[in-house]
Amino acid sequence: MIFVLMAIVGLFAGIVGALVGLGGGVILVPSLLFLGTAFAFFPDLSPQKIVGLSVIMMIFIGLSSTLSYMKVKTVDYRSGFIFFVGSAPGTVLGAFANKGLDLPSFNLYFGILLVLLALLLLVRDRLKTVHWFVEHGRTYKFVDNQNKEYIYGYPIWFAMLLTFGIGFVSGLFGIGGGSMIVPAMILLFLFPPHVAVGTSMFMVFLSAIVNSITHISLGNVPWIYTLAVVPGAYIGAKIGAALNKKLNSDTLVIILRIALLVLGLRSIYEGLFSS
Repeated sequence: MIFVLMAIVGLFAGIVGALVGLGGGVILVPSLLFLGTAFAFFPDLSPQKIVGLSVIMMIFIGLSSTLSYMKVKTVDYRSGFIFFVGSAPGTVLGAFANKGLDLPSFNLYFGILLVLLALLLLVRDRLKTVHWFVEHGRTYKFVDNQNKEYIYGYPIWFAMLLTFGIGFVSGLFGIGGGSMIVPAMILLFLFPPHVAVGTSMFMVFLSAIVNSITHISLGNVPWIYTLAVVPGAYIGAKIGAALNKKLNSDTLVIILRIALLVLGLRSIYEGLFSS
């Protein structure tokens, strides 16, 4: 029963993660925290082990979805490598910082992050794009299937500084950087949405490798549970990447906003009032 539940959570994390470029950890981590604290399904999983499980899962979500996006040529490899170089040191520092968090502290800080992500998704469509970074950075061109041309870009120093901070949060909470980098790519760097998602998943794949090596060295990976989560996540990422080409993801984003807000508020409550 536990392994079936893990596989279902992994499948859902893979679908959502690949569909909107989140990486999947933002689904897996709060889901396992909720199931563990509310129903005591996983008494042997500490926050550190949930994070370790999440970063292993994100390797396969990132690989599966990147391969799919490569086929439709929506991965900007140069930008993905630049973002990875910025985020990799941050993920290592975040993984080591994770060691010092007990369950109430993890719940509190993670809940605050989920609420902030929910609010970011809520206002994302109302925010105006910023042209300063494109005007003061290196620019790139992308032509989509309808021959519509997009110009986007960024100063490399700012992109690396931004992704370093995102990498730290990713290593600390095991959520992947896609939930933060995709809105930044669209709003600040003017990436076309599909290129932002494809490039984000490429960065998530590379960063998750570094992140997982650190968490493995810290003994944070419950290997037995990866047997259930990884296949579900890999299949889910294939489904999510396929849906990304066909669906308008607005409905899913609305559902995700509500889910993140509810899970975040509950996590904050657990962090403040659990003994």
